[in-house]
Amino acid sequence: MQLHIRHETHYTYSEPVKRSIQNLRLTPRQETSQRALNWNIVAPGKQHAQVDAHGNVVHLLTLDQPHREIRIVVSGVVETDDQFDSMLHDQGSLSPLTYLAATALTRPNEDIVAFAQQQALDTGDRQKAYLRLAGSICDRIEYTQGVTDARESAAEAFARRKGVCQDHAHVFIACCRARGIPTRYVSGYVYIGKSNEVASHAWVDVWSNAEQSWLGIDVTHQSLIGKNHCRLAVGRDYLEACPVRGVRRGGGEEEMKAAVAISSGQQ
Repeated sequence: MQLHIRHETHYTYSEPVKRSIQNLRLTPRQETSQRALNWNIVAPGKQHAQVDAHGNVVHLLTLDQPHREIRIVVSGVVETDDQFDSMLHDQGSLSPLTYLAATALTRPNEDIVAFAQQQALDTGDRQKAYLRLAGSICDRIEYTQGVTDARESAAEAFARRKGVCQDHAHVFIACCRARGIPTRYVSGYVYIGKSNEVASHAWVDVWSNAEQSWLGIDVTHQSLIGKNHCRLAVGRDYLEACPVRGVRRGGGEEEMKAAVAISSGQQ
């Protein structure tokens, strides 16, 4: 399948920004299951590309002149395999044990630990077990837009019982790490079957010692990842894998709008 993607991020500020630096994780990962046939980034300022420790392509964007807005547009075509394997056999440069470490956004509290201990993750079919865990999390946390922000932790989302795909992913990660299972956060896009504007998506990779591979789980959709998913970045949590993250001097209040449009084409 070919996914035709356009993603626009627009920041506006109430006062001039003197200087800003943005990390852009907006380039699809080069993996066995996907490849970018073409990909363009249009943004003001200077760009410097590098690959981080997680294997993500990161563009460092710097704007040294005063500005009241930043508009970042990425677009291109990503080809995914029709015979998509949800097992990712590229371990990466980091040990899977890296993704056992708790972070501020994924640290399990007592309630999450108790919830995780109730899940049958150690026996039987692991894929089915992880999908059952995804279902339990979605039953617990109703998908509701606008009730959380990017810096809300798994514990806060679990207590609120409402959230979005990011919250589902963080709680899933917290549960698995509480059980000693390396799990990482994935940011990207998912094609939902019709050409319209959709939000960026988040899911997880769970490490399998037996397979020596990562298994992709779309927690929100309670499914394995497939050819409709395009992977941008991985990390221990949202902050290490988010598409755009930066710092600035000045600017006053900030407003951010993002729009993603995806359509499909066959190989």
